[in-house]
Amino acid sequence: MRSAAEQAAIRSDVFRWLDGTLASGQSELSREELENYHYGLERLPLLDTARGIRNPQDFDSTLTIMTSTKSPYGDETISSDGFVRYAYQSRDGGDNSKLRRAFENAEPLVYFRGIRPKAFVPYYPVYVVADDTVAREFLIAVDESMRFFGDPLHMTLNERRYAERTVRTRLHQPVFRAQIMYAYRTTCAICSLKHGDLLDAAHIIADSDVYGFARVSNGLALCKIHHAAYDRNLLGITPDYEVRIDRELLDEIDGPMLRHGLQDMHGRRLNTPTRLVDSPSKDSLAVRFAEFSR
Repeated sequence: MRSAAEQAAIRSDVFRWLDGTLASGQSELSREELENYHYGLERLPLLDTARGIRNPQDFDSTLTIMTSTKSPYGDETISSDGFVRYAYQSRDGGDNSKLRRAFENAEPLVYFRGIRPKAFVPYYPVYVVADDTVAREFLIAVDESMRFFGDPLHMTLNERRYAERTVRTRLHQPVFRAQIMYAYRTTCAICSLKHGDLLDAAHIIADSDVYGFARVSNGLALCKIHHAAYDRNLLGITPDYEVRIDRELLDEIDGPMLRHGLQDMHGRRLNTPTRLVDSPSKDSLAVRFAEFSR
């Protein structure tokens, strides 16, 4: 068995590795990447080959949990109180015991959420905050502030509302980004920039709006300058996928960034996803373009 200090060091190194990977602009990780994580020279897979829980033999408690797009356990349902509910493994024993030990010791874990076969979005650190023996499931907090709510199984109305809002935001946004980058091949829909670390997943209808669904048809892959211009209605996109620049901005003279970055985009056709189902909603674009036109 590894020492407690070494186990803690490995967890910290996994977080560091994930930080670096995501900071490079990568929004998802493949199963191959996760199975080939190395701690120093040692290969230490972060996913199990056949289970949704990774319990290295020489660890006291669970290292990672995973839910795939076709989980047999009904995992990853968001309860009305906002927590992710992770079902017990079908057989009592080591898997459940090590996840229970992570709960008892407040060990930080990584949660890998499957978004497509063999593609995952990571959330970390996450914590097991309750062991519901009646429902046979663990409650997972994906936001550290939710660890201090008291009893997650008996929350106040205000705690429940806060938790649900927080969890939905943190769960949906990384998945939305990963899906948008995949659909647009990590390329700005306007200028074709391909540097993932300079691209955002932009909403057409804002996510704060009742119609601002976190789905690919309500999103665009935009570089940061075009995302900012779109959010501020300095740039618009017609329902027919044509870029428009604010008239006053077109008349300004302010150097090459304005000219090449924005003014030259006027009249340009939008680059759209290969799959028609992922194409920007023309109805949503019409709503936003009407706002831009005003």
